[in-house]
Amino acid sequence: MAAPRSDSEKRKQISVRGIAGLGDVAEVRKSFNRHLHFTLVKDRNVATPRDYFFALAHAVRDHLVGRWIRTQQCYYERDPKRIYYLSLEFYMGRTLQNTMVNLGMQNVCDEAIYQLGLDLEELEEIEEDAGLGNGGLGRLAACFLDSMATLGLAAYGYGIRYEFGIFNQKIVDGWQVEEADDWLRYGNPWEKARPEYMLPVHFYGRVEHTAEGVKWLDTQVVLAMPYDTPVPGYKNNTVNTMRLWSAKAPNDFNLQEFNVGDYIEAVLDRNLAENISRVLYPNDNFFEGKELRLKQEYFVVAATLQDIIRRFKSSNFGCRDPVRTCFETFPDKVAIQLNDTHPALSIPELMRILVDVEKMEWEKAWEVTKRTCAYTNHTVLPEALERWPVTMFEKLLPRHLEIIYTINQRHLDHVAALYPGDLDRLRRMSVIEEGDCKRINMAHLCVIGSHTVNGVARIHSEIVKNSVFKDFYELEPEKFQNKTNGITPRRWLLLCNPGLAGVIAEKIGEDFVTDLSQLKKLLDFVDDEVFIRDVAKVKQENKLKFSAYLEEKYKVKINPSSMFDVHVKRIHEYKRQLLNCLHVITLYNRMRKEPSKSFVPRTVLIGGKAAPGYHMAKMIIKLITSIGDVVNNDPYIGDRLKVIFLENYRVSFAEKVIPAADLSQQISTAGTEASGTGNMKFMLNGALTIGTMDGANVEMVEEAGKENLFIFGMQVEDVEALDKRGYNAREYYERIPELRQAIDQLSSGFFSPKDPGCFRDVVNMLMNHDRFKVFADYQAYMECQGRVDQLYRKPREWTKKVIKNIASSGKFSSDRTITEYAREIWGVEPSAVKIPPPNVPRE
Repeated sequence: MAAPRSDSEKRKQISVRGIAGLGDVAEVRKSFNRHLHFTLVKDRNVATPRDYFFALAHAVRDHLVGRWIRTQQCYYERDPKRIYYLSLEFYMGRTLQNTMVNLGMQNVCDEAIYQLGLDLEELEEIEEDAGLGNGGLGRLAACFLDSMATLGLAAYGYGIRYEFGIFNQKIVDGWQVEEADDWLRYGNPWEKARPEYMLPVHFYGRVEHTAEGVKWLDTQVVLAMPYDTPVPGYKNNTVNTMRLWSAKAPNDFNLQEFNVGDYIEAVLDRNLAENISRVLYPNDNFFEGKELRLKQEYFVVAATLQDIIRRFKSSNFGCRDPVRTCFETFPDKVAIQLNDTHPALSIPELMRILVDVEKMEWEKAWEVTKRTCAYTNHTVLPEALERWPVTMFEKLLPRHLEIIYTINQRHLDHVAALYPGDLDRLRRMSVIEEGDCKRINMAHLCVIGSHTVNGVARIHSEIVKNSVFKDFYELEPEKFQNKTNGITPRRWLLLCNPGLAGVIAEKIGEDFVTDLSQLKKLLDFVDDEVFIRDVAKVKQENKLKFSAYLEEKYKVKINPSSMFDVHVKRIHEYKRQLLNCLHVITLYNRMRKEPSKSFVPRTVLIGGKAAPGYHMAKMIIKLITSIGDVVNNDPYIGDRLKVIFLENYRVSFAEKVIPAADLSQQISTAGTEASGTGNMKFMLNGALTIGTMDGANVEMVEEAGKENLFIFGMQVEDVEALDKRGYNAREYYERIPELRQAIDQLSSGFFSPKDPGCFRDVVNMLMNHDRFKVFADYQAYMECQGRVDQLYRKPREWTKKVIKNIASSGKFSSDRTITEYAREIWGVEPSAVKIPPPNVPRE
């Protein structure tokens, strides 16, 4: 019997989604119709597809709300230690399908919507992505929220409700053009405004030292309005909260202007306050020292800490009267995880509250602060480290500057006592960097003010200890840990690849969804011909579906039996999309040179956004599109090679492309990618990796065996040795004819005939100041790609390696990562206890 093709048919086929009970289907239909009725306004009798989407979203949300209230009541009754995950980014993507998966409602909704004559997948496509993040860091936060709820932890995500998320990317004449992401234009069915918990946040002003203590006076106030989004765990009835703050001007904001008659101007000025939560800064791994960004960082921290302290003081559900007044037990009830240095101001802000407001003595307050906060480092790139000018702090947060100076002085006194006379060490370890412009090193503040510092993959955590924070590691080695990143298998397997999830469930049952290590059991079926065939068939179906999508969008004829060679991530020199480009050019030149030779057909798919101010990243996009223009229109090449730049890559697009990929490109210069999580998504979805020994690739090799990945190029030690020797790009250019030909083509305008000088900046960078040593890995990369081609010619051998990769990807579940954070950093234990659903009375 031919296997069903559509995702909804695949979903119905396997029991992971459960069989739809008729009563449940009728109930969803009824709920849908009720919501649709209230959605339609009086003068509009015809429903639009968006009306249908909102009706379904509200019907599904009804199932969340009872569980959400019950979960929060349970937390207040149990009074567990609460985890607060502070992040300036939460890259959530779409919520509808994820909610249906986690509540086990997908089949029921599918059937109900089908009976109403609608298509579930079409409705899912209407939802806007919540793009409140740039890439890895923000998407990691989203996966962590899913795992914390699934593991029954009393956890809260805190961030900013940006009115405009990561920009929409348009490609015009091959160039990236940014468009504002007005994701809230039609409203957001998943959030609940909580004006009753609105809080003031102070800026500017002056500090006065009085007999009663320190006072921060004459400040400008902005109000933080919370919006709560439910975060459901997988089939355990736990629903946690993500609380995002939106900036509101107080009613008297600038109305002193009114007294001089400019009332209109005063009201318009409210925008100045509300700009704080207007837009996400679109930089990934790059620090931009703008005052508005510092305001965003303090805004989220100040509002969140007030909220945390209110919840700590009043332990009963819905109660706001303080029960606890003593802060000695604060670290036993509160864990604050700083996702990178962006929320670093939590440290001085908590100190300010404890010392100035709660009147604790400094030493005790410092002890409480350190025991509460923990810091995750996400990058070793120097341009990404936050270093704020002291002058900006002085103006915006004068009291916090004083507190940071005191923290630093005490820290340096301690270091000086241990290393007398070592002035250079004091300079290196100071939070304040002297120079033309005095700066505050936020990473140093985080390390000093936290009880634990962690990197996000083993190799990265070693680099953190041995170079980035070497002096701090020597001072307090027990502080440093590794927590290798993970991804949630709910979104990144069950939701995006139901065909593969079904094939796996048939072999090993369904428990892998919450215990991904069970995928190891698939190793028993590596030689099972039926299983090999089924896995290959799922991949081919995913490729056919994605091919149809690409052909419709890009009007390029795709060969679905070609190798889908995929490189999707933010565009950055260190991620080396340029190395991929050089391979494509070389491959093209070889095909032109020997037209009768048999080549493995490839569809090269590259996608990702460039930060708007990052010239070289934008040039890289132009280069990819230009190569595509030449290659895709060359009649000699036909369908053997296609190059497509995937416009506006985002979470919902990743869910389409990742299940269809054959080859996953993870080719950063060794020692630059902290972890990567895209690499894990591809591995779990049955793509083979071509990559360097960098980030989590190292651990993927360890889990699956080096022979089951395509590993090439320099390792960290080789890069360091090359740095010592001096990297000379011209040496490689002179020595490797195919590389020279490719570079000469870029120089001569072969790929930009209308503008021959178009890529001179790219060539100049590669030849004269390439920090990431593209040429040094070119030859090894080309040879490795040759091995990829050889294996792809043997489909059975290829699929066996795919199965070994899937079977070895269990370690890379965010459930494992969060279990380690819980036990080794936060001092809490995950719980497998299911909360009773709302229709079951509680004991």
